[in-house]
Amino acid sequence: MAVTIKKGDHGSAVAELQRTLNSHGAKLDVDGWFGDATEAAVATVQRRAGLVVDGIVGVKTQEALRGQQDTRRMCEADLVAAADRLGVPLACVKAVNAVESRGSGFLDDGRPAILLERHIAYRQGKEAGMPVDVMASRYSNLINPKRGGYAGGSAEWARFDNLRSITSQQIAVEACSWGMFQVMGYHWAALGYADAEDFQRAMMASEANQLDAFVRYVLLDPALSKALKAKKWAEFARLYNGPAYKENLYDAKLAAAYAAAERLAA
Repeated sequence: MAVTIKKGDHGSAVAELQRTLNSHGAKLDVDGWFGDATEAAVATVQRRAGLVVDGIVGVKTQEALRGQQDTRRMCEADLVAAADRLGVPLACVKAVNAVESRGSGFLDDGRPAILLERHIAYRQGKEAGMPVDVMASRYSNLINPKRGGYAGGSAEWARFDNLRSITSQQIAVEACSWGMFQVMGYHWAALGYADAEDFQRAMMASEANQLDAFVRYVLLDPALSKALKAKKWAEFARLYNGPAYKENLYDAKLAAAYAAAERLAA
C-alpha cells in the first residue's frame, strides 16, 4: 500500500521524493523536509499530469511520477466541473475531496473502496420482509441492528459477498458506502440510478463517477448544498457525516483543506 506524503513530513521518504521531483525538473534541496518548495514542486507535477492539484503525494501522484496512468482516476477537470454544477468555488470541492476521499476510490486490487454497514443491511432486509433477527443471530457481523463488524480494506468485499449470499445483490449494494466520497448504496433511486446494480457499476468504473454520485447527493439536499456554498464547515460536516463529526474534527480538517486549496491556486 502506498504511503501518503504531505507538507510537514520529514525523513528518508521525503528525501527520495525530492530526488524524484528533481528528475522531473524541480530544483529542490534534498533535505528530507516537505516544506513550501516541495509542495509547489508536487503541485507542478500534478498540473502537468492533469491530476487534482492538492500538493499531497498519494497513490495518484506517485503513479504520475512513475510515468503510469490509470484512466479510472479523477482529474482536476472533474473537480472543476463538479464545482460548476454545485455553484461553489473549486477550493470547496477540493476540501471535501481532501478530507473525505482518503486519496483513492479504489483498493490496491482494483476494486472500489467500500464499507459495509451491518445496521443498514438489517434495516434494508427488514423492509424486504426477511427474517433479519434470525439472520442477525447467525451472521451478526453482516446484519445487525447495531453498527460495527467492520473488517476494513479488501476484507469488506468478503463481507459484501457473504451478505449478498444470505440476502440479495441489491441489499448488499445498498448496505455499503462506496468510493471516494462514501456515498451509501441505498440512495441509488433518489440519486437517479436505474437500480442498485447500475449504481454499483458506476462506482466500479471510475472515480469521476464516484464524484458524480457525491454531486448528486449534495444537490439533493438543499441544506447540505447551502452549507457548502457558505463554507459553514461544521454544518456541512454534521449533515454529511452525522453528529460524530466533532470526534474526528471534520470541520477543522475541511477548513484547513480549503485554505490549502486556496493557497495552491494563488
